[in-house]
Amino acid sequence: MSVSVTRRTVLVAAAATGAATLTTTPALASPRPSLAGRESTILADLEDKIKDGMARYGIPGVALGLHHRGRDYVRGYGVTNLADPQPVDGDTVFRVGSTTKTFTGTAVMRLVERGKLDLNRTVRSYLPDFRTADAAASARVTVRQALQHTAGWLGDFLLDTGESPDALARYVSGMSRLPQLTAPGTTFAYNNAALSLAGRLIEVVTGRPYQEAVRTLVTAPLRLDSSAFYLDDLPGARVATSHTFTAEGELVANPAAFTVPRSLHPAGGLISSARDQLRWARFHLGDGGRLLSSRSLRLMQSHPGPGGSLFVELDGVGITWMLRPTAEGPRVVQHGGDWAGQHSGFLMVPERDFAITVLTNADTGPDLLAELFVEDWALDRFAGVHNLPATPRTLPAAELAAYAGRYTFEQIGFDGETVSLAFLLAPDAGKLQFRAETGEEGGWLVFYRPDRVLEQLPDGVFLPGRDDFVRGADGTVTFFRSGGRLFRRTPLDAAPAVAATRAGTPLKLPIRIPTP
Repeated sequence: MSVSVTRRTVLVAAAATGAATLTTTPALASPRPSLAGRESTILADLEDKIKDGMARYGIPGVALGLHHRGRDYVRGYGVTNLADPQPVDGDTVFRVGSTTKTFTGTAVMRLVERGKLDLNRTVRSYLPDFRTADAAASARVTVRQALQHTAGWLGDFLLDTGESPDALARYVSGMSRLPQLTAPGTTFAYNNAALSLAGRLIEVVTGRPYQEAVRTLVTAPLRLDSSAFYLDDLPGARVATSHTFTAEGELVANPAAFTVPRSLHPAGGLISSARDQLRWARFHLGDGGRLLSSRSLRLMQSHPGPGGSLFVELDGVGITWMLRPTAEGPRVVQHGGDWAGQHSGFLMVPERDFAITVLTNADTGPDLLAELFVEDWALDRFAGVHNLPATPRTLPAAELAAYAGRYTFEQIGFDGETVSLAFLLAPDAGKLQFRAETGEEGGWLVFYRPDRVLEQLPDGVFLPGRDDFVRGADGTVTFFRSGGRLFRRTPLDAAPAVAATRAGTPLKLPIRIPTP
């Protein structure tokens, strides 16, 4: 399931500025390096893959950073803005979205080493007034659980609290309305709110605004000179303009979409370049140098919390890094991010000395990123590893009945309103048929292991992502997890109750959840 932020979906719409309609644009790339043998071939294949994807999906600009066998490559392709085209290069800046979470996690680890934070202490140890709707549950949540996406409360809380210095403090105060979905520490569920909360912890223990603390603790010492939270802090930078869909389905330049509310900066607000993201990868592949101990770096990439799925199967999350198994054994360490018109992928295989980051500036970017980061394409060619096998199989109707139901997801938007997205699942010839609430059939979920499924479109094509079901303490299916989000199950024979103030657009495969 691809997760895409588009301002034409269920959240607050941003007015489109700029009127350039998308047309296929030839890629503008740096000359290929003069390399010998297989490495030259696979790098050429990667460039061809990116250019082909840009043409097929209509992506105006892409930046690439690659580390392989001790060598680094930085490339730019296409243009920054269809309305005012400038070539993309390795120093062009994009919003990296949720890869920002790994910067937040690294800043936390620096404070852990200084004795200012303890991963195993509760959040309330540092923020005595912190609470969600379930005061008892939120009192038990530790700093580690917040960073591992196992805090258990509703995670897609996107409230915009303005640009004043107290934006994060007011955001965290607003978390008092968030319902608890699962018990703390028991279930992986992607949680933007928990990472903004971690940003507030950084502010409290350092006495500095989050943005300044991250610059002092992380980006400045690593000389990530093209990484900041505001364009005003990057004078002269060439910016990859966001391209988003209009109501008519046209992809157009939309500079206004580049803005991220200050309350969401710790979860997804960083601006960066492919060159800086590659430096970030080398740091996390290394020994930490003088900035962070090798022990802390390894801790960030190990000892995961509960596993699940987020496009791929996950062993769980370390300290903000998603930890992904492979058939051959070496673990993939990854993140990536999505914002309106800004979509990126980032992964490393430390045992293979391999890392790749790809930044795109259009809401069609997830299609290319799925090919490179969800499927085996890049892992196979550069690291010699693959996803765990997933062979579709049918199940008896009686077994499928345990999964039948209405599944509902909730999100709180920039304006504080709650949005509900829902779909229906019912047994159908050994698979689960996916239907919108209005009755349209949208494809199937097909099992490949107990509680784990692939998505199949009505034409029979399987999508690259993987999803799973979550069972409660009594063994019954309680949630469907897609894109890391939890959709609560209500049996089909029970009266549906929609706890939302506004319904979203009907869901179909692939589900696109609007979120950073």
